[in-house]
Parts: sequence; structure tokens; C-alpha cells
Amino acid sequence: MRYEIRLSGEGGQGIVLAGIILAEAAIEDGKNVVQTQAYGPESRGGATKSEVIISDEEIDYPKATRLDLLLALTQEACDKHRHDLKEGGILVADASRVLTLPQGGWVVYRLPLLETAREKVGRGVAANIVALGAIAALAKPVSREALEKAVGRRAPRGTEALNLKALDAGYELADSLRQTA
Repeated sequence: MRYEIRLSGEGGQGIVLAGIILAEAAIEDGKNVVQTQAYGPESRGGATKSEVIISDEEIDYPKATRLDLLLALTQEACDKHRHDLKEGGILVADASRVLTLPQGGWVVYRLPLLETAREKVGRGVAANIVALGAIAALAKPVSREALEKAVGRRAPRGTEALNLKALDAGYELADSLRQTA
């Protein structure tokens, strides 16, 4: 089964790193994976995206065209990429940066990703890892064990504990949704 994920936002939010971590977790789980990224010429503030395709079978086309899951950390990213989200897909949007949610046949989670990173981890830049935890808990594209290993390997040296704390905060955020639903 092919599962297509697009992580989107702006430069400086760690979108590319999050895609690499997610891809490495899928490899750890024994899946076939393709990871690609695209970003604007600006290093901070320009549009950026990272795509991860996970499959039990060979991946014959490396581009995500019918998204199973879209992470949007900005309104621009949500507006730009929502058209590729398939019917019944999952939209995870940051509550503070995505104020207008698109209408469609999607499951929508508007989560305080940036706020959670600031309050629970003490650093807003960890919102990408909080988002990975929430995505993994909600959609289960990879196992928690594999994701923890990938975060531990890819987190900048000296920030491993902080990033694992951010990952836990993302799982807790998703778990709190289930308890209130």
C-alpha cells in the first residue's frame, strides 16, 4: 500500500529535516521510501515542502500526487497544497498559523503545534518534531520506536533530548484529541 505525505510550511521551520526523519523511520520499519524536498530561494520565510512516500511495494513514481496526509504549518502552505489532498485524507494544520481551513472531504486536525513546542519544550523551532509526533499518533505511517530512533540520529548534536521531548509532546497532543472526542 502506498501512503503519500506532504509536510509544508516556510523556510526555517525544519520541514526538510522532518521529512528526512520521517523517511528514515519508515526505512527502520522495513518499508520502501522516497523522500523529496523543494524550497524557495530564501533561506527563511520562503515556501518549503518535503514529501515522503511510504510503501510495502516498490515505488514506481517518486512524486506525491494524491496525498493521504498534509501537514500545513502556514496558511500559504495550506492554501497551496490542499488541492492535492485526496478524499478522506488527513489535514494537520497549525492552529496559530492556519486560520482559514479549507472545505472538503478530509479529516482535519487543527492543532496548537507551535504553541505546544513553546510551552512544553521551551522552543518554537521544535514545532516540526511536535508535528511528527502528532502525525505518527494520528495516522500511524511509522512506528513510534522507529521515529524515536530516527529523531535520535538526525537531531542536531546536543539537542537529542529536547527533540525527543518534542516528539513526546506531539504524541500527547494527539492522545488528548482522542480523549476529548
